[in-house]
Amino acid sequence: MRYLPLTEADRRSMLAAIRVSSVDDLFRDVPKAARLPGPIQGLTNHMGELEVERALSAMAGRNLPAGSVPSFLGAGSYRHHVPATVDHLVQRGEFLTAYTPYQPEVSQGTLQVLFEFQTQVALLTGMDVANASMYDGATACAEAVMMANRVTRRKKAILSGGLHPHYRDTTTTDARFIGFEAVALPPAPKGGEDLMALVDADTSCVVVQNPDVFGHVRDYTALAQMCQAKGALLIVVVTEAMSLGLLTPPGEMGADIVAAEGQSLGNALNFGGPYVGLFAVKDKYVRQMPGRLCGQTVDADGRRGFVLTLSTREQHIRREKATSNICTNAGLCALAFSIHLSLLGEEGFTQLARLNHAKAGQLADRLSGVKGVEILNDTFFNEFTVKLPRPAAEVVEALAERRILGGVPASRLYPGELDDLLLVAATETNTEADMDAFATALSEVLS
Repeated sequence: MRYLPLTEADRRSMLAAIRVSSVDDLFRDVPKAARLPGPIQGLTNHMGELEVERALSAMAGRNLPAGSVPSFLGAGSYRHHVPATVDHLVQRGEFLTAYTPYQPEVSQGTLQVLFEFQTQVALLTGMDVANASMYDGATACAEAVMMANRVTRRKKAILSGGLHPHYRDTTTTDARFIGFEAVALPPAPKGGEDLMALVDADTSCVVVQNPDVFGHVRDYTALAQMCQAKGALLIVVVTEAMSLGLLTPPGEMGADIVAAEGQSLGNALNFGGPYVGLFAVKDKYVRQMPGRLCGQTVDADGRRGFVLTLSTREQHIRREKATSNICTNAGLCALAFSIHLSLLGEEGFTQLARLNHAKAGQLADRLSGVKGVEILNDTFFNEFTVKLPRPAAEVVEALAERRILGGVPASRLYPGELDDLLLVAATETNTEADMDAFATALSEVLS
């Protein structure tokens, strides 16, 4: 049975109404070189539901899920324990089916959730104000640069070599089409960048990451002061939100804008998405902040209520006046973030961050004892870079055959470069047995 409601007579009638002779005529503007000459080889025309289920299950069985084996994957997406309460609450109908509150006064529950989320993000980042979420960390980074361009009326961004390449590529793609300059520095696995020397009168912002993509933890206070002295803004990117429970928040370093990925709280890996972008700024820049801002007020009877305080998106004002053309926020993921953080509380979040750092320290100690392995980091939170005597991609494949996900080869992020570097992360989900198995397997692979 095919799940198509139209008959051949229906199709002929529709084609006649639009004055074309066949469905193929609808695609005549597509160049012939871009069209397939016939059905894709190897694919059957159709399968029954049971056959499809079996075929897809067989394909899925070839995966090695991070939750089924010792996993040390990181590089921007981190495996953390998500309490069952989170999934239970976000699947309540009033949350799961809620969408953009076009009549905000009748969406008090949704607005309160976003207000609490904003408050939490502002506290974590040490900033004055946060918005009601972005799509993900990478698009938040690009939006931060465009905001800095508006604030400074300049059009050149300097991107640190420690910035995650996905964030870099998202930003440089926007630069190409919107029309600003993005100067991306080469990868810096050992640091040593002189970002201060690159800031000139045309620079709108400097974008750094903490911890950076190679795991290094840095203090950007001096850089923030220098940027601001030259009329530029400092944007700090955070890809591991868990680090905000232990490290000095970007706001205390003097950051003007913080763009972050909130996946680590409340959101599973999900094969890469959906995730939730965090965005926070100094109060004086709030009117240039993209997205939406929920505020608190009182109604005519003096009762607490919530409103859309700022909503300068293209859905609400003229497109050319909008601060962002992102049309929605990651509301359900933001809710999961807020529920998880509320369950932990301030003390619990700090303890969890300390546990992550301790786990990474234990793993670094074990791996440094493997012959031929060198830890490149002097500082790290829960992720660090390992230098291997062989190409890391080969080592990772050999570890996977032993049912261990041993990290992300740097060459996967930087094709053709850094072949011997491996990015390794440890979280609260890794046991001592996991670490022992990793160290033993790595020793065997390298021997």
